[in-house]
Amino acid sequence: MKTRQKNIFPAGDAAVLIARLFLGRPYQAHTLDGTGREKLIVNVSAFDCVTFVETVLALTRCARRGNLTPSAFKKNLKFIRYRGGKIRGYASRLHYFTDWLRDNETKGVLADVTGRLGGKPLRKKIDFMTTHRALYPRLKNPAQFSEIMQAEKSLSRRTFRIIPREQIGARSDKILNGDLIAFGARQPGLDVAHVGFALRQGKNLRLLHASPKDGKIALSRQTLADYLRSHEKYTGVLVARLL
Repeated sequence: MKTRQKNIFPAGDAAVLIARLFLGRPYQAHTLDGTGREKLIVNVSAFDCVTFVETVLALTRCARRGNLTPSAFKKNLKFIRYRGGKIRGYASRLHYFTDWLRDNETKGVLADVTGRLGGKPLRKKIDFMTTHRALYPRLKNPAQFSEIMQAEKSLSRRTFRIIPREQIGARSDKILNGDLIAFGARQPGLDVAHVGFALRQGKNLRLLHASPKDGKIALSRQTLADYLRSHEKYTGVLVARLL
């Protein structure tokens, strides 16, 4: 009788190998914005920080299941991007990253390990989308505006954990290759301002991400701790580990 071989290659290492294949691909903001009915958008030519992470995770899930077909990739991408893995209109897309983290933890994609690494609890009023309505064409629709507002109210009642910026240097040795690194936003109304993958190079921990500054998928020249210290707009980091 045949037995199924266990996949013992760590998911984080697999994600980094796949993520590196996209180095140099262009950065493009607002890749999912538009008008009309909500549908799955697949773009592997240009990325913002979140779509880069989603694309890599979807490909990692495909690779670890031995199914790298286009249909499997689209299925995994939809599963990661939407609440419960189902498209049920604009508000079913996980627009805020703490909501994205919680939903993908529920779905078994990853585990939020920020608390285990010493993250401090934080509650913040989340309302960036509805207070910047003009930036989101779909929010011209009153029903969609109302749905997003309800989601924001729910997020504002939740507590999430974050490692303060001044503590990241002491916690860096506990972050693994391929962990997701999300940067807490100092800006009012927003939970997370940027996201990428941790990449270990010997003793150094760097960030592999879709970089607005570099205009492409890039590996940070600085260590993660130095990168965080050089960006005052970030309050700290959240860390998630692939399952």
